[in-house]
Amino acid sequence: MRTALAAALGVVLTAGVATIPASAAPPAVPVLARQTLPANDGWAAATTGTTGGSAADDAHVFVVRNRAELAAALAAGTDPTPRIVLVKGTINTNVDDAGNPLTCADYADPAYSLDAYLAAYDPAVWGRASKPSGPLEEARVRSARTQAARMQLKVGANTTIYGLPNARLVGTNLLISNVDNVIVRNLRMEDAADCFPAWDPTDGSAGNWNSAYDLITLTGATHVWADHNTLSDGNNVDANQPLYYGRPYQVHDGALDVIRASDLVTISWNVFQEHDKTMLIGSTNTVGADVGKLRVTIHHNRFANVGQRVPRVRFGQVDVFNNYYYMTDEDTYSYSWGVGVQSAIYAENNFLLRSADLALDDFVYDWGGTAITEIGTLTRVGTGPVGEVNLLGEYNATHDPDLGTDAGWTPALRAGPVTPTVAVPVLVNVWAGAGRI
Repeated sequence: MRTALAAALGVVLTAGVATIPASAAPPAVPVLARQTLPANDGWAAATTGTTGGSAADDAHVFVVRNRAELAAALAAGTDPTPRIVLVKGTINTNVDDAGNPLTCADYADPAYSLDAYLAAYDPAVWGRASKPSGPLEEARVRSARTQAARMQLKVGANTTIYGLPNARLVGTNLLISNVDNVIVRNLRMEDAADCFPAWDPTDGSAGNWNSAYDLITLTGATHVWADHNTLSDGNNVDANQPLYYGRPYQVHDGALDVIRASDLVTISWNVFQEHDKTMLIGSTNTVGADVGKLRVTIHHNRFANVGQRVPRVRFGQVDVFNNYYYMTDEDTYSYSWGVGVQSAIYAENNFLLRSADLALDDFVYDWGGTAITEIGTLTRVGTGPVGEVNLLGEYNATHDPDLGTDAGWTPALRAGPVTPTVAVPVLVNVWAGAGRI
């Protein structure tokens, strides 16, 4: 398969991509931009499979260089005609219609200021029994809606979004909502920062700041393939954010979240780095529409110094295999495999490189689940020897009650043999992420 991909890439580099007027010849489409998800490659290959915009005609191939062109090409997610959107260069979506940069001050409602918000909802004044309400909170919500109108872009059914060399989306939330058959490949996505995080004093024992935007959000979406992308906070890392009320001012939400009865998703060969809340699968403990959905395959990804939710799962059957966990920053690390309500994680042949101060029993966390299957995990500390480890066993040794060892299912949708765990770091480091397709 890699030989075929390399050959295809050679064709792309030779052919180039034209960005010429519509009246002339249509833009050349890289071979890989028309590629469909291979047969049996994870849950997104189930039933009809995932083809994205591979069938797009010439009139529905778009080369986009700025927010206005990107928004026009996506057509607000309302047109199901197959389309291919080729992203060229860096696009920042926090801009006005003329392309001028917009700051948080530009988005702020006249009745909102952070200083006033902090004074009004200080726990010493407001208390901790209820969420903020009243004019200042309403002004924050209006401010957030103004920002969302610029940075949140809806993706329609039968769409492929493909990054040309060095393509990058900054400050963008791709919203794949209640549509089927979407492919997102070869993109760098950075820093979907929320200018107006919400304070919730009832979230946990000390309260939390919560932000609204992921880099990619799947809500009610089916047949989605996210492949060879690099997702991060860019230069705006969480460690540089201030503390308010003694809690981190969290301006980032997920990197790639799969929620609200989304189903049949494959997440492959991506890099997730320097981000906290990485991948949430299922957003509520309520038994309802999520039951029988949220089926996701996660394979051959590199998770580098990400804090938590790698993934955190509710309800879904989630196949997690051949991923490389590179966790050397114990100060920002919380956990990786979150075993939530009625979740069924099947984890096979994953590799964990860690610092000596990262405890093995921290890797699994019980969020109300009952069991997880784990097979073939290897670990090493720094450049030390590679050794076998059972991360679930490490968790159970120090926590009660124990989590069970059988998630109750065995994955059938895999495109080829599972990679031996010892080979995962080299293979993933070479091939995962944008620009390595």
